[in-house]
Amino acid sequence: MCGIGGVLMNHQKGSPEAITRQVQAMLSAMRHRGPDGQAEYASESIGMGANRLAIRGIDQAQPPLFVHESGVVVACNGEIDNHRTLRTSLAAQGHVIESSSDIAVIAPLYLEKELGFLEHLDGVFAMALWDPRRMRLILARDRAGERHLYYATSALGIWFASELAALQVAAPANTEMGRQSLAHYLRSGYCPSPRTLFARQFKVCPGEMIVRERNKTRYMRYWSSPIGRKQTSPPSASTFDTIFRNAIERQTDVDVDYGVLLSGGLDSSLITAVTRQVRPTHQLKAYCIRFAESSFDEGGSAQTVARLHDCPLTPVTLDAPQVPQMLRHLIRTTGEPLADPAWLPLFLVTEHASRDVRMLLSGEGADELFGGYPTYLGALWSSHYGKLPAVLRKAIQRLVDALPVSDKKVALSFLLKKFVDGQAHDGLMRHLLWNANLSPEWIQRLGMDCPVDQVEHRELPLLDLVQSYDFGHSLPDALMAKADRGGMCHGVEIRAPFLDRAVIEYASTLPADARIKRLRTKAFLKDYAHRYLPPEITERRKRGLSVPLGQWLRGPLRDWATERLSGEALRSIGIRTDAALALMEEHMQQRGDHARGLWNLIVLSEWLEWAGEARNDASSTHELPVQAAFSRASSF
Repeated sequence: MCGIGGVLMNHQKGSPEAITRQVQAMLSAMRHRGPDGQAEYASESIGMGANRLAIRGIDQAQPPLFVHESGVVVACNGEIDNHRTLRTSLAAQGHVIESSSDIAVIAPLYLEKELGFLEHLDGVFAMALWDPRRMRLILARDRAGERHLYYATSALGIWFASELAALQVAAPANTEMGRQSLAHYLRSGYCPSPRTLFARQFKVCPGEMIVRERNKTRYMRYWSSPIGRKQTSPPSASTFDTIFRNAIERQTDVDVDYGVLLSGGLDSSLITAVTRQVRPTHQLKAYCIRFAESSFDEGGSAQTVARLHDCPLTPVTLDAPQVPQMLRHLIRTTGEPLADPAWLPLFLVTEHASRDVRMLLSGEGADELFGGYPTYLGALWSSHYGKLPAVLRKAIQRLVDALPVSDKKVALSFLLKKFVDGQAHDGLMRHLLWNANLSPEWIQRLGMDCPVDQVEHRELPLLDLVQSYDFGHSLPDALMAKADRGGMCHGVEIRAPFLDRAVIEYASTLPADARIKRLRTKAFLKDYAHRYLPPEITERRKRGLSVPLGQWLRGPLRDWATERLSGEALRSIGIRTDAALALMEEHMQQRGDHARGLWNLIVLSEWLEWAGEARNDASSTHELPVQAAFSRASSF
C-alpha cells in the first residue's frame, strides 16, 4: 500500500528536472499514505514515484518503486495476494525475482503476458507501468475498485496520482466544474467513475486499463462484474467455507500486525470468527466506533463478538464537536468530496488503530454480493406492490406520509417513505431514488440539473441488475473510497475479504432465493455464518455504520451547518442558498428527514473552499506549460 504519482510528457516536452520536481511534489502531498520510504524514477519524458507503506517484504529495504532489468518500471499502490504462486510460475519460466516484495512479480508477469498480465493478478491495486521499449504507459485499477487512481490528460501529456489533492499540485490548473458530475454528486454523495467534480480530471474505472502509447490512448476493460453473468447453482456452505477461509488466509499473509473493524454485525463478526480460526496464534485486535446516541451505538454487540473470539477491543467514540474540523482535514488531505458521514468515524477509529496495527480487515462488499441491503427487498417486492389497486396504494401513501420523522438509525418510517415514493419509476431508477441523498425535486429547487443516467440496462432480473449497479458504482467510488481515504490518512491499509476474486465469483452463482428469501436478506451468508456465530449475531437486523447526523444538525451542529449552507461557496456555482436554507428549515421542523441531503451540501461547500485554495496555489507552482485541451474518451 502506498501513494503513487507520475507524469508522461508528449514529444519530450518539459525537462527531466521539472518532471522530477512535479513527482516529488505529488509524493509530498501524499506523505501520509507511505511513511516507510519514497523513490522516484525519471527518464526522458517520464517521471514516476511512490511512497511506501510496508505490509509485505519488510525484511528488506524495499524501494516502493521497481525498475526491472528490461527497463520496465512499476509503481503500485496495493497488495498482490497471489504473489507466491506467481513467483513460482515465473521462476519456472526463467525469471529471477530476488526481492521479497509482492509487487516485484508485476514486471516479469507483464513481460510474459503483455497486456493480458492483469488477468493473472489477484489482490488490490492501482498501478502505473512504464515500458520504455514501446513508449507505453499503463494505468490500471483492481477489479472491485478498492484502490483509486486519478489522472488528467492534455496535448502536453498525462498526469496521475493516488489522490485528487496530489494531482492538483502537478497537473495543469484547470478546475472547471463538470455539471453532470455535480448532478450525480448531489443525488448520490459521490462521483461515479470516471468522473470527478473537476470536468477535466478523471478516475480510472474498476477493472479498467488505460494504455497510453506514442501519444494515443486506449481505454480497455480487462474485467467486468460476473453478477448476473454466471449460471446459478445450488449453494454449498462447505464449498464457500474453503473459498472464504482461503481469501482471509491470503489477505492476512503479511509481515505486519493487523486487526479487524468490528461492529457486531454479521459481516465483520464473520470475518473476526474465521480469521481467529485461520490464524489461531495471531492476537487479533478489534476496533469499534461508539456513539452516545443509543440507537446508533454498536459497542455492546461488538463487545459480545470480541469476547466470544478472545479479541482485545478498542472502542472509539465520535462526538458532534469533532465533526467540523475533521471534515475540513479530510477534504484538504484527499481532495475529493464524499458525502458519506461514516467517513468521519472511520477516520477516527483508524487513527486509534494506527497506534497498534498497519492493516485492518473490513466487511465491505458482502451486502452487494450476497444481497444485504433493505433496498434489495424493495426491488423484489415493488412489483407486488405495483399490482395493488390504485385506491389501496393511495391509502398506503397517505398513511406512510403521515408517519413522524425519526432520528433513529434505520428508521422504518424513512424506509417506507422511500419505498412508496419510488413507485412511479422503472426498477433501476427506483433503486437509485431510494438511495438518493437529494430527490430530483430538491435538486431542481436548488437550481441544479438532475443527473442523466447512461447505464447499460442489461437483460437481467431486477435483483441482479441493482446488485450489479451497486457493485460497480457505490461500492468502489463511495464505500471503498471511504475506506481508502479514511485509513490511509493514518497509514492504515483496509482489506475486504469479501472482495477476493474467488469470493466474488462464487457469490455470483447464488440463485436469487439464496440472497433474498421472503423478508430475509443475505439468506445464504447467514446460514453459512451459523458455523461460526450464534443466532443473535447472524440474524441481527442490519444496521450499518452511520452517524446520528439528523439529530446533530438540529442540535450542536446547527449553527455550523447554517453557515456552510448560506455561504458564498455554494452560491458561486449556482446553488440557490435560499433553497438550501429551506431544506434545513424543513429538517429543523421535522417535516422531513433531510440529514443526508444537507450533508451533501455541507461537504460540497467545504470542498469548494478547498478547490479555490488549491487553484490559487497551483497557478503559482506549475513549471510546465498549461494546456486547456483536456479530454477523456468514455461513455459518459
